[in-house]
Amino acid sequence: MTAKWIEALTGSLEQKKQYRQYKARIAALPEPYRTAANAFERYFMYQGGITDGDPAVMMTMLGDFADLWERAAVDETPVSAIVGDDSVAFAEAFSEAYVGKRWVDKERNRLTKTIEGLEEAEGKEDR
Repeated sequence: MTAKWIEALTGSLEQKKQYRQYKARIAALPEPYRTAANAFERYFMYQGGITDGDPAVMMTMLGDFADLWERAAVDETPVSAIVGDDSVAFAEAFSEAYVGKRWVDKERNRLTKTIEGLEEAEGKEDR
């Protein structure tokens, strides 16, 4: 019962455990993979693309991200071969696969409906 109360206030204890495991996996990476992974993680956190309210989505993304860098380290794949010429495009494409609804989606819909409403009103005035 106490655990449920604590989780209600602080979030899932299991997800906190998963996050600590993820951080340990990243810390265990050899250079330059560790530095690259940390830089991308920082970008993901600032990008804030995941907003559908499910922290499990973020944990899935980070787990897959750690898998990517661990595999690259084992295969000795150069960082540039993974991220290509545009590291920002790589980060956004990677995180896009895990994004549900975003805050900007609501505003995009609102803008579209407003403009469509204006077009309909203009069409009626032309008659």
